[in-house]
Amino acid sequence: MDKFNVIGLDTAKSIFHLVELHANGKELACRQLRRSQLLRRMANLKPTTIAMEACSSSHYWGRRFREMGHQVVLLPAQHIKGYLRGQKNDYNDARAIAEACLHGRIRSVQVKSVEQQDLQALHRSREQLKKSRNQLANQIRGFLRERGVIVAVGLAPLRNALPEILESPNEEVTVFIRELLARDYRRLKSLDEEIDWHDRQLRQQAKASDVCKRLCRIPGIGPVVSTAFANWVGDGQQFQRGRDASAALGLVPRQHTTGGKPKLGGISKRGDRYLRALLVHGARSVVKQSDRRTDSLSQWINRLKARHGVNKATVALANKITRIAWVVVAREENYRPAEALCS
Repeated sequence: MDKFNVIGLDTAKSIFHLVELHANGKELACRQLRRSQLLRRMANLKPTTIAMEACSSSHYWGRRFREMGHQVVLLPAQHIKGYLRGQKNDYNDARAIAEACLHGRIRSVQVKSVEQQDLQALHRSREQLKKSRNQLANQIRGFLRERGVIVAVGLAPLRNALPEILESPNEEVTVFIRELLARDYRRLKSLDEEIDWHDRQLRQQAKASDVCKRLCRIPGIGPVVSTAFANWVGDGQQFQRGRDASAALGLVPRQHTTGGKPKLGGISKRGDRYLRALLVHGARSVVKQSDRRTDSLSQWINRLKARHGVNKATVALANKITRIAWVVVAREENYRPAEALCS
């Protein structure tokens, strides 16, 4: 393994740009390769470090390069821009990637396996279906509201009310709009079936994974959250501590410090927005039940609610859940409530 050279690779659909730098910053090579030439070129190189932005197709190329013996470093795209010099072009992008890798201060992204990408695709498909279902439900409500028909908030009341609305006589609900709503109702039921299928697949994935089983023992984490978190964190070794994981998900205060005067605001909201939303929703379900429980975690939540309100307590719990989940994954431990440790 060549420990002194780094190749920065700017990926694309057809044309790839490669810049090789020595550890002292000297440029050793600068090439443009077609997609059909890339693997052959990398196979002819002695094992070295290849850095890429963690973006579309980078995990695929990372797996292929690892098979050839290369060390692959995926860097978050938003951190590469600070290393860009001169005008933006493909060669300068590749140089910036290589320099960022040489700097060594940017936390890299783990290369995902095919199985991890399958699970990620399942989550993305499920989220898209949920968005489509919400959009369709809101559209149906809008059509009904314009004709003086109001339905209670929520998907369940809408599903229950639509058959009666379609059958009940109402001069405002014309024959044409009834046919249109009937088609939308069938689409809504079809989306429900698709989402149910995705949920069953996620439950099966959670049952088959030892990591997800251990994560599901944490309050606020179920099959959906556990599979999403396990897929995101991998083995967890890219983080030194649980706080780094919560910071990467944007669950720590946003900081603006100058002149030695620290100023903290709301959470930074960095990282994976989808996973952060799942963790916050899971934490909210625990916060809602804390008043009826007497365990130490619920007492901690109740004290936070009394001092700072429900929303801040929910985010604080999501932060704590993330830290606990990192320990469970990275250190291969089981979740142990405080009561179990004291008994």
